[in-house]
Amino acid sequence: METFNVKVASVREVATDIFEYVFEHPDKMDLPEFVPGAHIHVNVPNGDTRQYSLCNDPADRSIYRIAIKREDSGKGGSVGFIEQTKVGDLVGISAPCNDFELKFDAEEIILIAGGIGITPILCMAKVLERTKQVPCKVFYLTRDETLTAYGDEIRNTLHADVTIHHDYGDPSRSLDLVSLLSGDHSKSVIYCCGPTGLLHAVRSATSHWPKGSVRFEDFGTSTKAKDEDAFWVRVKGHDERYLVPGDKSILKVLQEVGLDMPSSCEAGTCGTCRMKLIAGEAEHRDLVLFDDEMEDNIIICCSRAASGEITIDFPD
Repeated sequence: METFNVKVASVREVATDIFEYVFEHPDKMDLPEFVPGAHIHVNVPNGDTRQYSLCNDPADRSIYRIAIKREDSGKGGSVGFIEQTKVGDLVGISAPCNDFELKFDAEEIILIAGGIGITPILCMAKVLERTKQVPCKVFYLTRDETLTAYGDEIRNTLHADVTIHHDYGDPSRSLDLVSLLSGDHSKSVIYCCGPTGLLHAVRSATSHWPKGSVRFEDFGTSTKAKDEDAFWVRVKGHDERYLVPGDKSILKVLQEVGLDMPSSCEAGTCGTCRMKLIAGEAEHRDLVLFDDEMEDNIIICCSRAASGEITIDFPD
């Protein structure tokens, strides 16, 4: 992926262990356009790249604003960036990409964020407020006030129907999503970003909603397969079968052997890598398929086989 350099214009802590970085063009030029829900790939000091959502209003192209949560138990990308990147440094980033694009195709938009998932949701809320094309409600779920990034900004600048809810680590104090999302929402659309647990809770609470009306982004928190049983996968039209070890996805294995597999989010939320399941049994881990689709479909970036071998094919 091609990258270009931006300069770190400012750094600040916006919640406990969550740091905002504002990037600008080194020559004060406008940065590439983006639409709400977009993310950029950022080069981090350990040589890897990480994806971070843009949370500023895209009307202002003089800056990109991201927020990074320090993950001490991660692979070192966030820690290295936070500890080593200072104001004035040059950072390599990609042009904006979008698997979670805001669309004005509903009579009401409901925005639900959990933790650091507020970043793309904040961008969406700002655009909806500025354009006034569609009324929206915002629900922001965090453990407590110290972990509520941009809490004051949300309260002071958004005039939408905003609820900031803290559960203080007590599941019994969680927001009642079932009641909140019950009833007729046939003209509403949800955009939800946050940890996998929140996404599953929203998916469960909206099981009666029309297909396509609930749109997810998993903010890098999907459980990755590790140390699990290997299995075999066959692709219709190919003689070989391919071993999928516990530390790789079906998608990754097939890409490594040269098969052209479509993909985008690689977190089980966009559905780009949906394949037909012809034989075998799947262990579904995505947030795309409905119950009546699981018997003969599989999302290969995250789901695995519950049987020793499965056979898949491209969708019609």
